[in-house]
Amino acid sequence: MKVAGLGFRRDASVASLREALNAAGGSEGLAAVATVSDKADAVALKALALELGLPIRGIPAETLAEIETMTQSEQIAVRFGTGSVAEAAALAAVGRGARLTSARRVSQDRMATAAIAEGDGE
Repeated sequence: MKVAGLGFRRDASVASLREALNAAGGSEGLAAVATVSDKADAVALKALALELGLPIRGIPAETLAEIETMTQSEQIAVRFGTGSVAEAAALAAVGRGARLTSARRVSQDRMATAAIAEGDGE
């Protein structure tokens, strides 16, 4: 299974999310997109998921806090307890055997990040 994790500011646009996702490797072969639960209902995320025909997986913040990430943002670490929401969400959504195939990439406007993970999906 292959999942894209997305971290973003509430006012990020679909274009920002799409740009970050494309920078991380694109949507080909994805089974879902994932983010922290309290942002899973964001308009831009829902629009991107609809555009891609993918479900959204909301991951509880406390689950993200338990996941070590390849990249580290001090601001995100203070707020969420993990170095990257995008990386942690992708890894959590994939489940057992998850590994990052693309570390966090940031949109040019710095409003969105994306990372891709693959694994057994169990």
